[in-house]
Amino acid sequence: MKVVKRDGQIVDFDRSKIVIAIKKANVAVPEEQRVSAEQIEEIVSYIEGRNRNRWLVEDIQDTVEQKLMELQKFELAKAYIIYRYTRALVRKSNTTDESILKLIRNENKELEEENSNKNTRLASTQRDYIAGEVSRDLTRRILLPEKISKAHDEGLLHFHDADYFLQPIFNCCLINLGDMLDNGTVMNGKMIETPQSFQVACTVMTQIIASVACSQYGGQSVDVRHLGKYLRRSYEKFKKQLIESEGNHLSEEEIEDIVQIRLKDELRGGVQTIQYQINTLMTTNGQSPFVTLFLNLQKGDPYIKENAMIVEEILRQRLEGIKNDVGVYVTPAFPKLVYVLDDHNNLTGGEYDYITRLAVRCSAKRMYPDYISAKKMRENYEGNVFSPMGCRSFLSPWKDENGNYKFEGRFNQGVVSINLPQVGLEVHGDMDKFWPEFDRRLDICKEALMCRHEALKTVTSDVSPIHWQYGAIARLDKGESIEKYLYGGYSTLSLGYIGLYELTYLMTGHSHTDPEGLEFALQVMHHLKDKVTQWKKETNIAFALYGTPAESLCYRFARVDKERYGTVENVTDKGYYTNSYHVDVREDIDAFAKFRFESQFQSISTGGCISYVEIPNMRHNIPALESLVKFIYDNIQYAEFNTKSDYCQVCGYDGEIIINDDMEWECPQCGNKDQKRMNVVRRTCGYLGENFWNEGKTKEIKSRVLHL
Repeated sequence: MKVVKRDGQIVDFDRSKIVIAIKKANVAVPEEQRVSAEQIEEIVSYIEGRNRNRWLVEDIQDTVEQKLMELQKFELAKAYIIYRYTRALVRKSNTTDESILKLIRNENKELEEENSNKNTRLASTQRDYIAGEVSRDLTRRILLPEKISKAHDEGLLHFHDADYFLQPIFNCCLINLGDMLDNGTVMNGKMIETPQSFQVACTVMTQIIASVACSQYGGQSVDVRHLGKYLRRSYEKFKKQLIESEGNHLSEEEIEDIVQIRLKDELRGGVQTIQYQINTLMTTNGQSPFVTLFLNLQKGDPYIKENAMIVEEILRQRLEGIKNDVGVYVTPAFPKLVYVLDDHNNLTGGEYDYITRLAVRCSAKRMYPDYISAKKMRENYEGNVFSPMGCRSFLSPWKDENGNYKFEGRFNQGVVSINLPQVGLEVHGDMDKFWPEFDRRLDICKEALMCRHEALKTVTSDVSPIHWQYGAIARLDKGESIEKYLYGGYSTLSLGYIGLYELTYLMTGHSHTDPEGLEFALQVMHHLKDKVTQWKKETNIAFALYGTPAESLCYRFARVDKERYGTVENVTDKGYYTNSYHVDVREDIDAFAKFRFESQFQSISTGGCISYVEIPNMRHNIPALESLVKFIYDNIQYAEFNTKSDYCQVCGYDGEIIINDDMEWECPQCGNKDQKRMNVVRRTCGYLGENFWNEGKTKEIKSRVLHL
């Protein structure tokens, strides 16, 4: 039997702690109010006899109080309550010492595996983690209502990013890059005026990204179409200079040829600046900026020709990769790339199909870009096409005072995710009990989300001038409140969800891919959507339903539920829950059918959604990828590809990573044994934790049957 302490730690049940607590309370009351040793033993035996795999410490203490009251030892029960209160005061003292010291000693495995973009051995990263541990501790003990902290510890919900909740900052955003480039901005007290060339615009853009990333905890996205104007400025500048210096000696055709050579040089250098800057800049979070480049060749754009050149060069350089510390071309983690498919580039004879074919080759080798169907997105967002924030979450359509849709310069206030399978486990598959229990838990999620909102209401523009005073979000005066941006749909609060497949199985005995389970799954999704719509009407805040891409949360929820409810076939026995609405990886379903099936959930989960399929040997399967890209345009809004192929980042070896005689991963070409420098941790499930040896003596990811 395990006990979950208030700080989330899980320990073995220790009956002596109950005995000691009751005996200490005994001493504080008259003899006639005391309980005997036999009665204490009966209370402890009752708790042990409940045969629960997992107890919350509060539940144990509540049970003790209940038993004392049944024995009519009212004064003793009061003394026990006072003892609990005294112990609670002790717990209010600092509880972070050990976790921080373990971090400094490189012994904190949980933090080490939490974020693959953060190296916990670096001093700069450790500073952020130390601050994060303090924030997490204060959030649990003081900042959040006890009800919410308890719900988080029980796995009823997940209060995302508690390690940043102490600070007056928000989640993710769409940077208003066009405004900042066209009208200038200020960074570190220095004015940055409108760039006069593409190269300078690229440099300013990356500095804006780094500055923005330092003052928020989520990702940020930029639409690269704003750079097209500056590529044209470079063209015009080169042409003017050449005409002035050589106009009498060169023909128009010769001038144009030379200008194009210079322009392509500028283009290559500018995109290289973006790639190098983003991968070498370090934010105050101890990591590279978590940034997404939105690659959308928008119809009617006066600079679409220049933007086509920019998108092509971004993809070309991503395909090539970036050299690591030993000079081998590897796949950079950032920036993420999202490529928009429209009727002029969907591989059906469009003008820009050649760029899409380059994108497919890039996906095959470098796993990016991801793909958005402009056709499907317009169906879901009132005719609009816009970037996800960071990588996955979407804003709701919003119009300014002139009736124009606005997306850039908006943000997400925060995320709370609900554990769907736990609802089914709690009601034991009883449909009559399910919906009331589901609503009760959703009400708690709303309370938790409102904690996010309340924490931002008193924030002023001075907290982050780059966001609030100099254009990334707004151009407020110094000291001005940001509160007006929290209401009316300008920003969002996101309700995430994990495990629709497992919940459906618990309640119906079927997968949501079966007709018997699909009806229930859609009822759940529509109920979630109706709830966030209801909350918006009640609060004038834009709540959004978000298909959470929180891979690590899939394991946390499953782990918590297994400890509490035991091993449940096809649910807790797997070690993970299926992310959001996704089809369980063990189901036999082809890529086209998977995209088609999951698309119906994307149109409901408009606060964020993405679907993926795994393509075997993707680097050598371009025709299959092109077929899927054409399929995406007509059938699903947002999709990505994964693969199982191994890759060594030290020497560039592209083949199967072997398991040597010492049962370690090893590159057969260079002998590299560093797991973090091999692409053997799949995007399929995103698992970043410890692996293990299965019975067949092959390395296996805990979460899936994926032999490496």
